[in-house]
Amino acid sequence: MASPTPNNICQPYGRSVGSRIRPALSWILALAVTCAGLVSQADTALQSPPGTPNFSSALQKSLAQALANKGPAYKPRTRNLNPDGSPIYSNRLLLEASPYLQQHAHNPVNWYPWGDAAFEAARKRGIPVLVSIGYSTCHWCHVMEEESFDNPGTAKFLNENFVAIKVDREARPDIDAVYMQAVQAMGINGGWPLNVWVTPDRIPFYGGTYFPPTSQRGRPSFTQILTSIHTEYLKDPKRFETHAKTLARELAIQLSGKAGEASFSPSISDLKSTVHRYNTIADDEWGGLQQRVKFPSSLPVPLLLRWHQRSGDERTLAVASKSLEAMASGGIHDHLGGGFHRYSTDERWLVPHFEKMLYDQALLANAYLEGWQKTGNPRFAGVSRSILDYVLGELQAPGGAFYSATDADSARPDGEMEEGFFFTWTPAEVDAIVGPILGSQFRHWYGVSPLGDLDGRSVLRTWKTLGESAKRLGISPAALEANIETARVQLLEARSRRAPPLRDDKIIVEWNGLMISALAKAGFALNEERYITAARNAAKFILDRMRVEGRLQRIWLDGQSAGPAFLADYAFFIAGLLDLYEASANTRWLEEITSLQTVLDAHYADPLGGYYRTADDAETLLTREKPVRDGAVPSGNSVEALNLLRLGALTSNEDYRALGLQSLSSQGETIRKNATSVSELLVALDFALDTPKEIILVKGPQDDSTALVDVLRTSFVPNRVISIVDEGAERDAHAKRVPLLRYKTAQGGRTTAYVCQNQVCKLPTRDPEVFAAQLNATAHKVSADGEGNRTHD
Repeated sequence: MASPTPNNICQPYGRSVGSRIRPALSWILALAVTCAGLVSQADTALQSPPGTPNFSSALQKSLAQALANKGPAYKPRTRNLNPDGSPIYSNRLLLEASPYLQQHAHNPVNWYPWGDAAFEAARKRGIPVLVSIGYSTCHWCHVMEEESFDNPGTAKFLNENFVAIKVDREARPDIDAVYMQAVQAMGINGGWPLNVWVTPDRIPFYGGTYFPPTSQRGRPSFTQILTSIHTEYLKDPKRFETHAKTLARELAIQLSGKAGEASFSPSISDLKSTVHRYNTIADDEWGGLQQRVKFPSSLPVPLLLRWHQRSGDERTLAVASKSLEAMASGGIHDHLGGGFHRYSTDERWLVPHFEKMLYDQALLANAYLEGWQKTGNPRFAGVSRSILDYVLGELQAPGGAFYSATDADSARPDGEMEEGFFFTWTPAEVDAIVGPILGSQFRHWYGVSPLGDLDGRSVLRTWKTLGESAKRLGISPAALEANIETARVQLLEARSRRAPPLRDDKIIVEWNGLMISALAKAGFALNEERYITAARNAAKFILDRMRVEGRLQRIWLDGQSAGPAFLADYAFFIAGLLDLYEASANTRWLEEITSLQTVLDAHYADPLGGYYRTADDAETLLTREKPVRDGAVPSGNSVEALNLLRLGALTSNEDYRALGLQSLSSQGETIRKNATSVSELLVALDFALDTPKEIILVKGPQDDSTALVDVLRTSFVPNRVISIVDEGAERDAHAKRVPLLRYKTAQGGRTTAYVCQNQVCKLPTRDPEVFAAQLNATAHKVSADGEGNRTHD
């Protein structure tokens, strides 16, 4: 692939923390100019590879034992090997559980894990610290490792002049968030790998993302950056510390969410203006937004669908539908095995970076499910199923929870790693597996060509209609469809014999919460009990194995849990349990939600509204961050605001609703000034501005009809809560937590529906048509121009 630029590194959706910080940082920012000025000079010639670090005998013994425990089949991830294949170097990361840290365990860099020991070592030596942050499936993290961190010469200079720390951002999102915002405050694009230079007091003074081994197109090399920082730091370390503290003070204000707080009264105009902005910058040809690099979540399909539900604006529905269609047709979609890659490097959704993240699968499965409910397009339902089937087949761990991700890189037949090899094809490979006749049809349908899209290999996509392709090939559409499916199955089986991408086996509560939601919603809507069963098993795994003294642990790896848990872990898991309750009523889910919400309120809440990322007894970094903006996943505060509003409606507890509204109000300035950065929060705002439907189904003891449930499955009613119970003892047990269930009966012994708002119910019905009309009735209809009017049911 082409050398990376700031536009094709593994980027988050970050923006600068604020231009007002920059004048106070002019001296630090000048360091970037100094580094850039070195581009025209030759890279510093570094000495021969370093010797084994002078570790203590106890550490050497621990490393030797850890290496021995790997067993004879262990293949060290390094090019620095002894003749017998054993690694020349090992560092402290060999003792860590994180797959990402393990990937760097045999670098010649003297890596430390995050902790006091590293910073104390830097303080004693009087040198700065490099904090390098990434994750196990990040392609450019791997590239920089191979080019720089596994280079003995580069490592020698780094070891002599810095203390080096590796951080897995998926295990410690708090560290990543603080240093990411610091880098963005310096006017530097954020992304991963994230490399930040900090003082021994952990205060950042410079940073960046990927640095090449040699200067490229105005981008300084890693050794140039190291040399410049080392030289300047030696001259006057106090100057670094003084200016770094200026940055730290400003960041503390920004991260804590207390800057510029103002009273906020939510209104429909906030939704309207944001949706209008998305409609204006939408890519009408290829879907998504008008960007060269496209992330699926950059266009908030759920928000657009809700605005169409509220306003009837056809432009908004067209933008959402176009994006769902385009992503499903593009190379970002794995057409053989299901699921989606992380993002596209082009505007056509054609050539992705090939990581597959659990959170993307969950968010997209839900977007396609809601797209199907809203439009009735069966393709969207099929895509949602294929995503979830991929997850159940490839990412489900023993015990029922879900692994985190698979890598972008995979091994070619010669053993060399190449991004996307596992997923791409040549015409010869296709024909060798399915024969030339089926092969020609498959190649035409999926766009496999001799030229290819990536290093001579083709990324599968479906840009033609079945009718167009059938006409071109001279066969019927039905025959082509059957032949394509036959070939797809054969090629998928052949692909399974290739060396697969690395899988990150971490189980993360946050991302599992998202997948529990997706499975529960799809299981109910599509009437797929296996999805609900999978959601239930994942929830039980977390509740039974990933709590210590009632509090969640974020990670499960190698048979044990580890903390700390963060706001997003609680918020996403509570949301998952809410969706699981609505799909499969069980009082345990409500009891656990109450327990988890109590922990969240006790240890994470800001009295002014919203929640901090970390608990009140967690490690303190520059400040205690209060996350607001959405990124690759929604903000924990966005999800929790909706949780509270849903809980208020379901349990008739006004305290929950009040907390939800307070959370929205505390983020009002962001909604008003930068609403596109909090699109998921606007979903909560849409709920708050609506009068949510309280939908009760009481099943009769002798009634096995599913007619009413089937109506509910296919209806797009986003702002609602649901409880479906059997009449009798089950209803009475649930009514203790859902008071709306009291006195609701299965009239005449048959399943009966109750549609209520503000605890006032319409006439109960056993008629599916009447029930559908009640679900579709809108109390407050808003026109596309934002003007409201009242309609009668």
